[in-house]
Amino acid sequence: MQTIRPIKAENQYREALQTIDSLIDSEPGSTEFEYLEVLSILVDDYENKHHSIEPLDPIEAVKTEMEEKGLRQKDLIPYFGSKEMVSQVLNRKRPLTLKIAKNLHQKFGISAETLLA
Repeated sequence: MQTIRPIKAENQYREALQTIDSLIDSEPGSTEFEYLEVLSILVDDYENKHHSIEPLDPIEAVKTEMEEKGLRQKDLIPYFGSKEMVSQVLNRKRPLTLKIAKNLHQKFGISAETLLA
C-alpha cells in the first residue's frame, strides 16, 4: 500500500479510483479496509471540489424518474391527485406541493432535498 496523501491532481484522482477498485472487496477491520476508508474520504473531498454535480431541478428529477421507469403522465395521477395537476406541475405552471413531493419521495425514492429545492 502507498502512503496516503491529499489528492491534488486529476492523475492522482484516477490512481486513487483504481486503488479503490482493487480494494473494494477488502475484509472489514483489515488494514486494507482501513486504507480503503481513508482513501475514499480523500476521493470524496477531491470530487466535491473538482467534480461537483449541480443538484437536479425537482421537475427534471421527476421527468428523469419517469423516463427511467418508462412512466407516462397518467401513471403519476395517484401521486399528484389529478391529470390536470400532473400536467400543470410538469409544465411548470403550478409548483410542486409538499404533499406531492412526499408522495414522490415515498413511491420513487427521489430525495426530499431534490424535490423541495
